[in-house]
Amino acid sequence: MSDTRKKEIILATLELAANKGLGNVSMNMIADKVGIKKPSLYNHFSSKEELVEVMYQFLSKEAKKTANIGAIDYTTFFAGKSALEILRGIVKGYFNMNQQEHMINFYKVIYSERSLNPVAAKIVAEETDRMILATKQLFYAMEVHKLLHFKNPDMSAVSFAMTIHGLMDYGLDQRNGQYRFETDKSLLDNYLKWFCEEYAA
Repeated sequence: MSDTRKKEIILATLELAANKGLGNVSMNMIADKVGIKKPSLYNHFSSKEELVEVMYQFLSKEAKKTANIGAIDYTTFFAGKSALEILRGIVKGYFNMNQQEHMINFYKVIYSERSLNPVAAKIVAEETDRMILATKQLFYAMEVHKLLHFKNPDMSAVSFAMTIHGLMDYGLDQRNGQYRFETDKSLLDNYLKWFCEEYAA
């Protein structure tokens, strides 16, 4: 499957799901929206579930590329920065990735479906797992560089990741799905300041 066709199918599915709800979108509807026959769609994706999982991978990859998020060299990234500046930078990058239009629409669909749709629930859980793992790696590095100190870095990472997730959801709810990092960050910034004071090295 060409990348162009793949993107076309994914974005058509996302648009339909955002308007009708994922559970109300059929493979027939997706094929009609793209302008292909249903058997042709099945040549690309064996099921709607597979399509949704590929959609998540594709949109995440595109969002990371747009937000310029990649592997981090912690020694370089930490150089000359305070713990607060580091956490602000990491969190802002995460928010910038997730507030892109396609990602916002995808999360609206997935979050509304997760209590009913096992694939949606799996995607939300996997995203949370990835965020917790990335936070653990960050905290281990901050401990080694004596920027912060944790009695239990694993549990501190879980607590931090889940709080950031919760604050992000709260901001989205307040703005009806349109989080504005620069204008809505006071609560988040107060949390980051408190966190750095609490775990100061």
